[in-house]
Amino acid sequence: MLKWTAVAVALLAALYAAKTPVEGAKILAVFPTSSRSHYIVGSALMKELARRGHEVSVINPFPQKKPLKNYRDIDVSGSEELVKDLVPNMFEMADQSVWESITMTYKFGQMLANYTLMHPNVAKLIKSNEKFDLIIMESFLNDAHLGFAHHFKAPCVALSTFGASRWTNDMVGTPSPLSYVPHPFLSFTDRMSFVQRIGNTLMTLMDTVLGQVLDLPVQSAMYEAAFPDPKPPLEELRRHAVSLVLLNNHFSLSYPRPYVPNMVEVGGMHVNRKPNPLPEDIQRVLDGAEHGVIYFSMGSNIQSSQLPVAKREAILRVFSRLKQTVLWKWEDETLPNRPANVIVKAWWPQDDVLAHPNVRLFITHGGLLSTTESLYHGVPVIGIPVFGDQYLNMAKAERTGYGLLLPYQDISEERLAHAIDRILREPSFKTVAQSISARYRDQPQEPLELAAFWVEYVIRHGGAEHLKSAGQELGFLQYHGVDVLVTIVGGPILFVYLLSKLLCGGRSKKNASTVNAKKKRN
Repeated sequence: MLKWTAVAVALLAALYAAKTPVEGAKILAVFPTSSRSHYIVGSALMKELARRGHEVSVINPFPQKKPLKNYRDIDVSGSEELVKDLVPNMFEMADQSVWESITMTYKFGQMLANYTLMHPNVAKLIKSNEKFDLIIMESFLNDAHLGFAHHFKAPCVALSTFGASRWTNDMVGTPSPLSYVPHPFLSFTDRMSFVQRIGNTLMTLMDTVLGQVLDLPVQSAMYEAAFPDPKPPLEELRRHAVSLVLLNNHFSLSYPRPYVPNMVEVGGMHVNRKPNPLPEDIQRVLDGAEHGVIYFSMGSNIQSSQLPVAKREAILRVFSRLKQTVLWKWEDETLPNRPANVIVKAWWPQDDVLAHPNVRLFITHGGLLSTTESLYHGVPVIGIPVFGDQYLNMAKAERTGYGLLLPYQDISEERLAHAIDRILREPSFKTVAQSISARYRDQPQEPLELAAFWVEYVIRHGGAEHLKSAGQELGFLQYHGVDVLVTIVGGPILFVYLLSKLLCGGRSKKNASTVNAKKKRN
């Protein structure tokens, strides 16, 4: 009896320890991307950790206007100007080839990674004697930032703001079957034809080779320059430094796929479960729209004001004939030939706008944050993808039935009017969007709480080494079982070959002896 009592007490103690929140941990977060949408995801997690009593320091280009308790900004603003120099007009990326799109993305990531490491505020931090219990870093072509984990001798949690990719998969050894997991830059679904599977394989191989040839050497050079010796090679950190990857994705919004235990979906953790009050003028417009509202935004990177005049005028002619009120994210607050039913602002509280029941349609670039927010609120979409995973997201929307894909190159008065008419006239789009919203909301734990739990889990368990896959210790041939396959298949083949050579050789010698004997008798 005493033995079982002791066991029960031990189990209860372990359970209590597992559920007890970590208090007062010092956390360094690195969110270098100049895209505000990326920062929105990361800051949602960091604000929650600060609210839980952790002391968080956040390297980012968007410092808080009002200081928050337990939240320190390490300001690296200014990188947005570098991005503008690299790509003055994001719409131009819609005309790029796959090769150009990938290489441009690598340049974008490298530029931001280097800018962050060379910033005086970050250089000062690296030289300081500060201690941290955990590093949280956005994973977006910035492998050089893994040096923070080694330098501060802290476990690392990676956060991907747009889901799984080659660079996040490689950090923890998550499998990515090419037969049904499409590359993020392709508009394929998880049901690929034979030709599409060939294309998906070739795209993945090209991306992998380019990563090794164009990205890893650059990232390694930045890592070597920014962090003091002694330190391991960056390739070693890529395979072993990350304890956990958090993905801004969820299977109900994308496609089912395999993950290792330390890759966790927390998609939509930035979405307000309780909408914030809207400014009075916006609330008044939304409440008073008799025929509903269409919300139009191309995200935080793409500026609608850079649309070619012909496409802009075609869009305005379509909007002018609508009964609905159109809210358009238009960056300079002035719009030539603006119809009376179109209202423009440089920035809208998008999540809270989409939560309003009067919003009937969202015209979007198809970024993952935007599609996640629209689906959470059950709003159908028209997607105009320009680069990156936007094509994949909009292919999913069209295939599933909650939206339509309108290629940027095909924007015309006729095509846009037809797409809007279909969404507003056919109730199936709204029905599907609401159905996805229902299954997405049907989770045992809210995504933000889940993300915070896993972050604290890594802290509680000293880096949670037990979560790391043994596959990270294996080379390519071992991981894919090529050495075993060669042994199993090649061994018998080699045995049969040698045996045949031996028998044929013996038979040849016997025949030769017979021939020689006959010659001697003759």
